[in-house]
Amino acid sequence: MGQRGSFPSGLARSFNTRIMALRSSPRWGRFLRRHLAVVTYTGRRSGRTFSTPVAYRQTGDAVVIQVAMPDAKQWWRNFLGEGGPISLNLDGADRAGHAVARRDDRGRVTVTVDLTR
Repeated sequence: MGQRGSFPSGLARSFNTRIMALRSSPRWGRFLRRHLAVVTYTGRRSGRTFSTPVAYRQTGDAVVIQVAMPDAKQWWRNFLGEGGPISLNLDGADRAGHAVARRDDRGRVTVTVDLTR
């Protein structure tokens, strides 16, 4: 768990900005959009809207996001307990859903999004 702070937030922002640009590019976008979604959510404390790229797997109306380095990230915490509303841009299409985050006994975090809610 002690990973928080080991990945500088400025570096993460710069990386995410570049990934978002590549995802929108004519050359790389089609490939990246098949593997990377953009999640948009409202912060639980700030009330501000945030967007971040994430790797995902989709099966029908269920989207599963395995959060890499979860202790160094905050976004998934908005979906603990009963979860909450989320928007995903999946391969160029915006979809609304309900996300629930769960941490297993090994510290891994999975966010499951139900696109039917």
